[in-house]
Amino acid sequence: MSSPAAKSPYAGFRFPAEVISQAVWLYFHFPLSLRMVEEMLAARGIVVSHETVRQWALKFGQEFANRIRWRLPCAGDKWHLDEVVIKIAGVMHWLWRAVDQTGMVLDVLVQSRRDKRTAKCLLCKLLKRRCRAPRVMITDKLPSYGAAKQEMMSGVEHRQRKGLNNRAENSHQPTRRRERQMKRFKSPRQAQRFLAPTTRSTTCSTSAATTPPPANTAPRGRMHPRYGPASAGSPPPSEICCSDALGMSAQRPQSR
Repeated sequence: MSSPAAKSPYAGFRFPAEVISQAVWLYFHFPLSLRMVEEMLAARGIVVSHETVRQWALKFGQEFANRIRWRLPCAGDKWHLDEVVIKIAGVMHWLWRAVDQTGMVLDVLVQSRRDKRTAKCLLCKLLKRRCRAPRVMITDKLPSYGAAKQEMMSGVEHRQRKGLNNRAENSHQPTRRRERQMKRFKSPRQAQRFLAPTTRSTTCSTSAATTPPPANTAPRGRMHPRYGPASAGSPPPSEICCSDALGMSAQRPQSR
């Protein structure tokens, strides 16, 4: 029989779970650099290097984002989809984003293409995560949205009038601030891995995202009413759906 310490994801770390949780939450929730988080912890008497904060963010960022997602209210039935250009290593990429009518970010996708295949990939991620189609889908006038919607959600109302998609366009602003703070992203994989937890921890108008997640949580294998079982070794649904299109493999284990 294994001991409780062996089951804890914080086993083997020198700092307690509360310190790690606070550091990761500060890094993802606010537009702070790693060195800023290091200085904020130092002001509280906690001596941690910025590299340690980076390792914590890589290891616990997605897990904390999943906890926040469990505490958020149910997504609305109106989806706003939009895409924006980001430069990664001098190459143009597209950041696809979906939000509901309240401004809550549903999902993000970083791709080098802006075509029907990528639009279908985004819709696939949304349907697998939400387990239901929306009542209305609002996009800009990019033809790829209409073609993908016709194949996957033919019965959903599609609106493309000018000005209706301002909510999705405004949701790109926090990403722009983080992009400037980080001196641009280094690779598509790094951008996807960073933006997935960030968009959930910075969701506005929700009290669930204004405090760091609790350090002690239930076992990972429990059943969630909206998202189904979460096994310890399986990647999030967003990584399962479009791993081939993104060119991502399983994350390498990080040192402590």
